[in-house]
Amino acid sequence: MKTVSNNGLAAALLAAGVALGGWFVGDGFVQGRTADRFVSVKGLSEREVQADIALWPIRFVVTDDELTRAQAGVKRSERAVMGFLRRFGLQDGDTEVHRLTVNDRLANPYRSGPIESRFVITETLMVRTNQPELVKEASQHIGDLVDAGVVLAGEGGPHAGPAYLFTRVTELKPGMIAEATANARRAAEQFAADAASRLGGIRRASQGVFVIRPRDRAPGITEQSQLHKSVRVVSTIEYYLEER
Repeated sequence: MKTVSNNGLAAALLAAGVALGGWFVGDGFVQGRTADRFVSVKGLSEREVQADIALWPIRFVVTDDELTRAQAGVKRSERAVMGFLRRFGLQDGDTEVHRLTVNDRLANPYRSGPIESRFVITETLMVRTNQPELVKEASQHIGDLVDAGVVLAGEGGPHAGPAYLFTRVTELKPGMIAEATANARRAAEQFAADAASRLGGIRRASQGVFVIRPRDRAPGITEQSQLHKSVRVVSTIEYYLEER
């Protein structure tokens, strides 16, 4: 009788253990599936900004058979350019000689035929200012330099014009990140509501790269050629979805 009783007790304990283990396994399975329920959303923040730096390389060329005359021509063109810039409020300190090259065509071993202008002097004046709107205005009247006898030249092509830079992205980052995060959460909350769920905590988050683009996007339009720009960042955030 004692043996039977012990066997019965052992069987009862085994059955209880199996049942309890099954409950834990089942509960773990439900929790695991709940933990896998999440939504991935993107939040956008965008700002329109104006460039705070302008760089304008003004390149001109003078040719002559005599070096001294060519040098004098360069000085005349340089004075004409500086006077032109002053008309639009740009200071002499905003401009410096960026490059000066002198080419003697007679020194070219591959020359052929007669040479009309032996010396070619090319000079580039670089304008750098934190008042880019002045450069923008001056660049609209670049033809005045041609009227003054300045022969403008581009680097292997037409005159490229100014480059406008925005350097204060760091100042925008905190506010834009906060806005992108808030927009992502709103999208996640809407998704959770549509799915009859409740929004949980953040599963994973990644901040996108801050991108500066031209405000007016069109074929052939570069960001640096526009005074006005658009700064954009997209954050990607994953939120857990919980049962209501």
